[in-house]
Parts: sequence; structure tokens; C-alpha cells
Amino acid sequence: MTRSRTSTVHDALDDFVTRYLEAYPELFEVFDEEWRSPCEISPPSRGRVQWRPSPRKRANDFTGLERALAIEIHPDIKAYFGSFWSGDLEAEADDGHVSLLFLWNADDVDRLVENLIGHALQKRRRRQPFNVFFACTEKDSELILAVDNDTGEVILEAPDKPPLRTVADDLATFLSTLRPASPTQHPNALSPDRGRLN
Repeated sequence: MTRSRTSTVHDALDDFVTRYLEAYPELFEVFDEEWRSPCEISPPSRGRVQWRPSPRKRANDFTGLERALAIEIHPDIKAYFGSFWSGDLEAEADDGHVSLLFLWNADDVDRLVENLIGHALQKRRRRQPFNVFFACTEKDSELILAVDNDTGEVILEAPDKPPLRTVADDLATFLSTLRPASPTQHPNALSPDRGRLN
């Protein structure tokens, strides 16, 4: 099912999460007492905890980051990372597998901001435009998906390299094309009976 190009990132992401939970209603993560999340929905058992994407009541405030970098963060990026607390979600795109990255808790927001500052400084040193990564691709691939901060286009790139190509005109369009994939396809997936598969 595809949405119109006027669809917002929040709407497209909400639609994907709904379809994901219909296909894969039981999601588990390794339990970490020091790394709790608002999306946990059960007490821990046998070293793991059940979770599901949880809508955010308030989006991230990127004001400090924008001030530090002297740039305005694209609204699609703010909408993406501000929509849900969640573990990573697996998907199939027209060009292959995608692992969508999300924020697990408030400390994860701080880590994201730190990573973006380092990423922005690297881009400036290389005289490349700033973008924000939001997904990994195939398990053994270095390629990532990012949103171009100036244009809002979804681009494919390798770390520390210029973009390889444009994948979609905008993030909402890209998200609307994704098909939910089994959580066992995540590189750090949990087995049904115990800890991580690999």
C-alpha cells in the first residue's frame, strides 16, 4: 500500500508500525536493568523483556544541537525520531533489506545527539552536505540510509563517503513503500527460547 507524497513522516511511520505489529505482535529484547525503555510491556523473564513501539508524548528538542551546529535539522528527521520509543524494526524495501533505527529511551536521545555532532563535524571536514542516518541495510553491508538535511531526500551512502544515489524524494514516501520483515533478520536478533542468535 502506498501513500500520497503529501503524507507526513508521522503518518507513514504510524502506518508501518501498525502493519508491523499485525505481522509480528510479539517482540523481545535482552533485558538490561540499566537500559530500560517506555516501550517495555512485560516484566523481564529468562533474561529478556517483551516490548512494542510506544508513541512519544513529546518529540526530541533539537534546539541545542541546532545551535551547536548552526544549522536547522530537517523536520522529517525530527518527526521520525520523535514519533516512537522503539527497538529497531526490520523491513523489506524495493532494493533489499532495511533495519530501521529508533530510540529506546531518553539516554538514547543523548547518544543520538552526540553521534550527530560527530557526524556533522566529519561531514564539514570532508566538505560534504550534512545528513542524518536512520537505517542500516543488509546485515554484512556498510551501506546506510540517511535523510539529506537540505533537501529531505532519502539517500544511500557508505560511511565517510559522498552519497551513492537518491532512494526516494522524501522520507514519508520511502516509509510508505516498506514491507514488514521478521525481527529474526536483525543482526542481533533474539532466538525464541533464549538470548541473541549471534
